[in-house]
Amino acid sequence: MTGPAAGGAPATTAGFGARLATAMDAHGPLCVGIDPHAALLGLWGLGDDAAGARELALRVVEAAAGRVGIVKPQVAFFERFGASGYAVLEEVIGAARAAGLLVIADAKRGDVGSTMEAYAAAWLGEGSPLRADAMTAVAFQGLGSLEAAIAADGGLFVLAATSNPEGRALQASRDETGRTVSAQLVHEVAQRNTGAPGTALADLGVVIGATRPLAETGIDPRDLARTPILAPGFGAQGARLDELDALFGAAAPAVIPTVSRSVLGAGADGVRAAIAAHGAELRR
Repeated sequence: MTGPAAGGAPATTAGFGARLATAMDAHGPLCVGIDPHAALLGLWGLGDDAAGARELALRVVEAAAGRVGIVKPQVAFFERFGASGYAVLEEVIGAARAAGLLVIADAKRGDVGSTMEAYAAAWLGEGSPLRADAMTAVAFQGLGSLEAAIAADGGLFVLAATSNPEGRALQASRDETGRTVSAQLVHEVAQRNTGAPGTALADLGVVIGATRPLAETGIDPRDLARTPILAPGFGAQGARLDELDALFGAAAPAVIPTVSRSVLGAGADGVRAAIAAHGAELRR
């Protein structure tokens, strides 16, 4: 330990991949999304405002602690409330990390040069009030454009194969090697992870939607060794947790299945039981 980190969580010398592996061993791979969008706030009897988002998010953190090891606040549902929403997000990230949860900030940032450096400082930088354990990012300008975040003291999940149908044609486009865009991104991530020290999961991961069978993406499963895979799409979006092995094959042990609406939709009184039930489904 090196002293308190931003948000009240203790800092550690272990890399994100190693801490992720420890959390998955202790609590299973399930990740709970924290998405206080208007419909869910209404279902919980809360106002569609920053105060409502705070109430929902902190209750989810409390329910998740000790039941799962990872939470993923969707940044957009907080920043829509402006400065007050960001204040809530800071509090939620701090509370989650203080509770021993790994926090993946679903920010989907991406740019070049000093702008990417600023994004990395905001979401992964030591001392930042928004500091999370990892963030999501978009590599439309090439994986190298994310170098500042890759080099930061945290984890990074690069969008590779998303669930939305609008993205499939672009992601299925092939380069001169015959790889799809999705496969090329994963291959570049794999090349970096192959040279990374240690035997646990690497710090650099990818996002692959669970509603798309891996075979349809063009991704070579051999490129996913040691690569953490953040997999949205389970629960309300249609993929089933008991299908994880069938969807991801040999890569399944590195998959972090994410659920949100299917858990949060249980309401304030049912969220604990819903998290426990989803976790049990993974252990069957």
